[in-house]
Order: sequence, then C-alpha cells, then structure tokens
Amino acid sequence: MKIKDRLALYFTLISTLVLLCVLFTIYFTFIKFMQSDFFDRLTDRTMVTAKLYLEADEISSDSLTRVREQYLEKLNGEVIRIYNSKNDATFIGDDQQYWNIQTIERVRRYKKARFKDGNRQVVGIYYKDNQGDFVILASAIDQSTIVRAEKLLKIMAAIFLVIFVGLLLSARWIAKKILLPLDLFIDQVKLIKSNNLHFRVKEGPNKDEIHLLAQNFNNLMEHLEQSFILQKTFVANASHELRTPITRMIIGTEIALSQDRSKEEYQKALASVLEDSEKLENIISSLLKLAQADLEYGSNNLEKVRIDEMIWSLQQEWNQKTGMNSLLVEVKDLPMDEDQLSITCNPTLLQIAIDNLISNAFKFSDHQPVKCVLDVKDDGIHIFIIDTGVGIAPADLDNIFKPFYSSSSKAEHSGSGMGLYMAHKIIMLYQGNISVKSQKHQGTTFHVHFPLF
Repeated sequence: MKIKDRLALYFTLISTLVLLCVLFTIYFTFIKFMQSDFFDRLTDRTMVTAKLYLEADEISSDSLTRVREQYLEKLNGEVIRIYNSKNDATFIGDDQQYWNIQTIERVRRYKKARFKDGNRQVVGIYYKDNQGDFVILASAIDQSTIVRAEKLLKIMAAIFLVIFVGLLLSARWIAKKILLPLDLFIDQVKLIKSNNLHFRVKEGPNKDEIHLLAQNFNNLMEHLEQSFILQKTFVANASHELRTPITRMIIGTEIALSQDRSKEEYQKALASVLEDSEKLENIISSLLKLAQADLEYGSNNLEKVRIDEMIWSLQQEWNQKTGMNSLLVEVKDLPMDEDQLSITCNPTLLQIAIDNLISNAFKFSDHQPVKCVLDVKDDGIHIFIIDTGVGIAPADLDNIFKPFYSSSSKAEHSGSGMGLYMAHKIIMLYQGNISVKSQKHQGTTFHVHFPLF
C-alpha cells in the first residue's frame, strides 16, 4: 500500500473514531437528559397527587379524580398508587396492588426512589401526613423520548456516513497534495543515470522532511559524483602521467646502451633517468595521497577544529622548514565565541588542503615569504593565502583545480598537478568554497571561505 493511501486510511480511521465518540456522547447525553427530565415530571406527578389526595380532606374522591383528569396531562401507560402504612393501595379508587412489598418498603426506607422497570420509569416518595404515613409511586413510559431517540439515531447514522465519505475523500486529497513533492522527487531520481551524476533534484521551498530528504540526497549525489570523477580522471590521466616519465627513462636508457659512451655521457643519461624517476615518485606519492584522502573522505571521523590553532601550527612547521618569517600569519579581530572559529571536519584532510595551498604559494613565488590572513566575519571564516610569485595567466584560472593539471613553465615549478585539486575537493567537502585572484608577475591570492551554520 502506498504512503498516501496509508495516510488517508489512518487519518480517516482516527477521525472516524473521534466522530463516533462525539456522536455516541451526544446520543447518550440526550437519552440521560430526557430520562432525567421524565423522572422530574414523574416526581412532580407524585407531589401533585400527594397534595390532591392527602391534604384536600374536604374534597370528595370523585371530585379529586375529575380535577386530576382535567388539569393533569395523562402520561403514556401512567400508573399511580398511594400505599398506606399497611402497604395497601388506597385513595385513588384503584386498589390493585401493582408494586410488591419490597419496592414499597424500599421507598419507605430511603424516602425517595428512582429506577427503571423495563421501558417504564418509576418514581417513589415517602409522604408523612396527619392521616398517616404513605408511599406514593408513579410510573409511565416515555414514548416521546423513545421516538426521538430513534429519529436521532437515524440522523446520526446518515451524518456519520456522509462525514465518513467526506473524510476519506478529503484525506486522500490532502495526502496526495502533501506527498506531491515526494512524487516529483521520485520522478527526478528515476532520471539519474551513470552518465548524468551532475543532476540534482529540486529541494523545494518548504523546509520540511521532504526538503531534508532531497537535500541529503543531493549531498549523496555530490559524493558519488566526486567518486566517479576521481575514477575517470585516474583512469584517463594517471596512465598518461605515469607513462611519460617511464617512456623517457626507457628511451634514455636504450640510447645510452646502444653504444659505448664516455663517463660524462653516462652520467648525463643517469641524471636524466634520476630526474624522471623523481618525477615518477612525485606522481605516485600524489596518487597515494589522493587515495588516502578518498579513504578519509568517506569516513565519519569528524570533530570541531579551531582554524586559528591549525594555522599557527602550520606556520611553525613551515618556518622550521623554510626559515624564520617565511610564512607570515595575520589574524584580524578574533571573536570571543569559540564556535565562530571552529569548523566541523576531519582535521587531517583540512590540514592537507590548507598545507597544499601554502606549499603552492611557496613554490610559485620561488620561496619568497607567503602571507596567511585569517578573518572571521558575520558570514563565516575567511582565509587568504597571498604570495608575490609569477601569478597565473587568465586562461589557466579555470583549469587549476583540475586533477593532473599544471601551468608551470619552469622546471622548478613543475609538479604532479594534484595539490590544488585535492585542496579544492576537501574544502568543498566541508561546505566551503575557494576562489583565486591573480595577475601575471604580480602574485596570487587564494581565498577560502567557510560559512557559519
């Protein structure tokens, strides 16, 4: 059964139960009210009877009977008895006992009594008079209430049927309308194939559970797309990057061995092989780092990291490697709230990303001093990595974050082309973004922004 059908069914069942409770409450309240009203009428009848028969001594019995019949409306199946101290029927001209001794004694004991005898309602009172002690019992059938209750029951059944059908139809319409975004989500998910992993489902304007589902699904697709991109780029580029130095090593070695050569020529050939071997080692190391980063990428080893402490730690490491004051750190107006300085992430991955940016700045500025600026604003954490190196050509700016891409024109600037790619990938993983501004021969500024959530 579909969710919309279950929701409609559950809503209808709950509403129906509530409706039944309300209708039954109304019905039984009506019955009890009418019974109580009829009991009051019978009580009034017993009191009138007591006044007429027991206190009007000078009026004859026949006259009392005529007054009673003339001014008192006779109830359906009405029976009235007055019993003397011997529990015998008296006064009203009908000496039939009707009620048994136990009932009469019960009224005499409790002074008043109200009870039902089948369809009849019975009221009894104990009345003390100068002529003696009497028990007056009156009963009748409340036929009008029975008829009204039957009509009320039929009306309620019709109302219940109409409301039930209305609830069922409206519940299905409401469920369909509420789950419409989910139907759209399912239709969009069906469109996703291995060749369009960049496709993202619409998250919708409502901040509800379906919106969260779509949002989490898009995050999952982001991870999957990154994984597929990694596989594609690895297969497409790694073989080429690995083949080039290996081919050069083989060709250089074959040329060197093709004939006898001088010591200097062998040394030159070996130096070329060593250079290609070092380049091959750098490529393999970068691929291993990338593989390690992807292992960390899928892990849940997340914790809150203070970005200022990480930057101070990186400054200490780089100044030990490259000399004092090589990495200059500037911190602007640190907030008192520690949460504004913290990023929930994998510390190892985030350090790799920032370290790669700093390393890239040192390399392309020929190891001139690099400046790192940390600024915390209302919109989040801003990190600027500023160098005074050769800069990046405008044509290369769109490609620098691609794997295995390198824009270096000098041998000392060459690399595997994986550092900026990994930095970009890690920063995007933790909901950050990275941008770059550069001019040829005037330096480069990398701007990393982590928004506050």
